[in-house]
Amino acid sequence: MMDRLPLLAAYRGLTALLGPLGPALLTWRRQRGKEDLRRMGERMGQASLPRPDGRVAWLHGASVGEGLALLPLVEQLRTRGFHIVITTGTVTSAQVLAARMPGGAVHQYVPLDVPKYMRRFLDHWRPDLVIIAESELWPNLILEVTNREIPLVLVNARLSERSFQRWQRLPGFISGILQRIDLCLAQTKDDAARLMMLGAPRVQVVGNLKFDVGAPPVDAAKLAQLSGLIGPRPIWVAASTHAGEEEIALAVHQQLLTRFPSLLTVVVPRHANRGPEIAAMAKARGVLPALRSRGDQPDRDTGFYIADTMGELGLFYRLSGIVFVGKSMAGRGGQNPIEPAKLGSAILHGPNVANFAEVYQALDKANGAIEVGDADTLARALSLLFSDVAHLRRTARAAGEAVDKLGGASANVVQALEPYFMQMRMERR
Repeated sequence: MMDRLPLLAAYRGLTALLGPLGPALLTWRRQRGKEDLRRMGERMGQASLPRPDGRVAWLHGASVGEGLALLPLVEQLRTRGFHIVITTGTVTSAQVLAARMPGGAVHQYVPLDVPKYMRRFLDHWRPDLVIIAESELWPNLILEVTNREIPLVLVNARLSERSFQRWQRLPGFISGILQRIDLCLAQTKDDAARLMMLGAPRVQVVGNLKFDVGAPPVDAAKLAQLSGLIGPRPIWVAASTHAGEEEIALAVHQQLLTRFPSLLTVVVPRHANRGPEIAAMAKARGVLPALRSRGDQPDRDTGFYIADTMGELGLFYRLSGIVFVGKSMAGRGGQNPIEPAKLGSAILHGPNVANFAEVYQALDKANGAIEVGDADTLARALSLLFSDVAHLRRTARAAGEAVDKLGGASANVVQALEPYFMQMRMERR
């Protein structure tokens, strides 16, 4: 088969030759904060934990969102006798998953897509089932798994129109990868259609697992403390913001102060290390910010609070009934609004939400979200919600109900996997 797929063979050969450069690449990434020094061996397939006895399912997602989306499957697989190893590729995802993984599951970093590293990983863990999330189509991962005849399933599969157009330029390469996947469980009919056109032989539509992910955890003591500090002040959260959106949040904050002088604006940047940069921007525009990473608290003298810490979105979602979800105005594609909607927040977002089009369409249709296009429209929407508590409550309730209706994908996935479970039971007899 490889002889008939020259690009795939070339990729495999090139990555094999680059294997000896892996340590240097990982060191370069570590110096930029993108690798965990203590666990760099995992990126070369060197397990840091023993393999448990019994059946093992390997679940893989690229980063935070994809990793969290796999969590609803963990308990389902545990009840069927599987031990779970979840892999991701980012330091942030490892930190978030460590706080949210249930018992019976462990985290490892995914190896770089080098044949030797993948073989080393598989030799140790010997998975009985491999599940990869969304669009993590790493060729060596897929080839090494399927060469061992391990069932390989793509869940929460999605393929944007833009990615589809790019893959069409390499039809033999992508079809050679997709044809090795036993089953693709797509989020939507459009995703399914694009995957089939590129060569996936077995595709089903089961929905989006992210709707089944539980609400993010919270430290009850921190929640009580901050609730007491904030009191009845009007508060809104600009969550997962990208460059350009913090300037918009600051402009909105300054615009609303004349009407709501006790306003608290909380900015949670997508990349926490940008906190000092955002603080400098606020100072340059005449606003004194407070930085959570420095231990600052949102007391009565704080109006612009930068929550530049990791893993605390669940805290700030619970403190505010209004959340602007970032990467939707200054960025591209949007961030996931499901968690704040589940926690009873009215959702505000910009027009650029293609990565989560289904959920934003549902939220907008149910009047659980308001689309805004610039600082002025964002300020008007916030002013409306602050001044009309009944409207705010209706919007927040509609948001929660909209995302609840879209749940159920995890049950659909498990049902689709039942033939594999049955086959494994038969093989054990």
